[in-house]
Amino acid sequence: MAKYRSQLPQLDAEAFLTDGGLETTLIFDDGLELPDFAAFTLFENQAGRDAMDRYFGAYARIAARDGVGIVLETATWRASPDWGTHLGYDADKLAEANRAAVEQLVGVRQRHETPSSPIVISGNIGPRGDGYQVGEVMSAEEAADYHSFQTNLFASTEADLVTALTMTYPAEAIGVADAARAAGMPVVLSFTVETDGSLPSGQSLQEAIDAVDTATDNYPTYYMVNCAHPDHFADVLTTGAAWTRRIGGVRANASRKSHAELDEATELDAGDPAELGAQYRALREALPNVVVLGGCCGTSHVHIDAISRANAVSAR
Repeated sequence: MAKYRSQLPQLDAEAFLTDGGLETTLIFDDGLELPDFAAFTLFENQAGRDAMDRYFGAYARIAARDGVGIVLETATWRASPDWGTHLGYDADKLAEANRAAVEQLVGVRQRHETPSSPIVISGNIGPRGDGYQVGEVMSAEEAADYHSFQTNLFASTEADLVTALTMTYPAEAIGVADAARAAGMPVVLSFTVETDGSLPSGQSLQEAIDAVDTATDNYPTYYMVNCAHPDHFADVLTTGAAWTRRIGGVRANASRKSHAELDEATELDAGDPAELGAQYRALREALPNVVVLGGCCGTSHVHIDAISRANAVSAR
């Protein structure tokens, strides 16, 4: 039975953490191979499972130290049908990997959760396509059908919610929300933006959030922005606007590089963790509904440590 599905603790918190760039950490820091950025393939061996336990444990210990909660995302950003097929996984094997990812975080929660640091388990859903480019566009109905594989699976586990990261256009996000509602799951939707603050589709964040809320009767629990540096989107977030009040979290990149530059990078750009923590604090002063704080490409527990010290600790 899911522990927090009916009452997500981040909704009543002043500050809440989430993790960082799982895939870039495993590739660049741990030297592991992730075909197509598919971390779920690591469940095939004990060494891979141990690496992910170390990764998630580092974040859980930061949250416990600072007395704040944390959302941990399953290693399933690429564990959807098209990507699974591309990587040689049939439906049964892919379902097993999604369930294993939740079970892993159940174990992390059992080892690290404290009364002041609840650990929320989120079933992570990635885009059907690349994540940096729109590619082939689905209708909302097609997206709901595609993403129901993972949303239905997560509904049958101890996952507390589902989170769609790196959405590049509204119709796919609408489909995820519809699939989550059909499965009875809370859902968080996170868009990525380019260096000008617009989605890869060319739409603005406001247009995307308004479109999803209109199509789904405001079903998403909240929205996030991920896989972009704060400099890329801070200027488009209007203080006090109805649509920005729907943004409940940020998972920024440490790097100021564009998506195209990151795609071609052979070395990790870790940016400045202390600067990133200060930028998050400035964002939260303008947008107090931004509570869930984490990282994306190029961030590690070092960045989340700095973000927590600048935000979660100061909120106590």
